[in-house]
Amino acid sequence: MSAHVLMYTTAVCPYCVRAKQLLAARGVTGIEEVRVDLDPARREEMMQRTQRRTVPQIYIGETHVGGCDDLIALDAAGKLKPLLDA
Repeated sequence: MSAHVLMYTTAVCPYCVRAKQLLAARGVTGIEEVRVDLDPARREEMMQRTQRRTVPQIYIGETHVGGCDDLIALDAAGKLKPLLDA
């Protein structure tokens, strides 16, 4: 079983697509996707939680991973799989 993944996204975000592709390649079958372009209150929530304005913003379990580049770096360092398996 993999950890819960929450991702704040927008409809036309290539970084969101890339992050979802990487997570799928690592065996993640379900992502709770929060579309901040459809709900301004959720965008505000994202900015409060992460102190960032850009998408995607990714949480694995309770850990804020960051954006797509952060996710790719975590994977390259060999730290994504253990986080997902926790």
